[in-house]
Amino acid sequence: MFFDIGPLELVAIVVLAVLVFGPDKLPKVIQDTMNFIRKIREFSDSAKEDIRRELGPEFKDFEFEDLNPKTFIKKNLMSDSDMDELGLKDIRNGFDFRKEMAEVTDAVNGVEPASAANGSSGAAGSSSGVPGPTSGGGSSATPDRLRKKDGLEPGEAPPFDSDAT
Repeated sequence: MFFDIGPLELVAIVVLAVLVFGPDKLPKVIQDTMNFIRKIREFSDSAKEDIRRELGPEFKDFEFEDLNPKTFIKKNLMSDSDMDELGLKDIRNGFDFRKEMAEVTDAVNGVEPASAANGSSGAAGSSSGVPGPTSGGGSSATPDRLRKKDGLEPGEAPPFDSDAT
């Protein structure tokens, strides 16, 4: 009920309430607040019952939590039997997000993929013009993208930063 409120924060709220409302009015404020919350819950429950009654007997097991898209998908579409029937389990287990993002990054930066670079690691490291992650600046299959280049190659366009313009 107290989501992310710790004991020290709860004590601070109580002290603040005593300072704002005073010790003599605080019990009345708490009682009024509790009555207000109770009335809201009663109103919500009666509205839910009215909706269930209007929907009819075929929706007697209807839960309002099912209207949340995450809950609906988990309950109706993502059960293990449905995933096996549709083959979604193989797709979900076979998808490696980090590998896919590395491939996209390599394609954007014009770097050969790691599988193709393994056969020609010396050529890939020297043709990119960017020293590898080693401290000596030796060639490597994957260049260090965090290190800035010393200069531009002849005929190479300067880098463009869309956020800076």
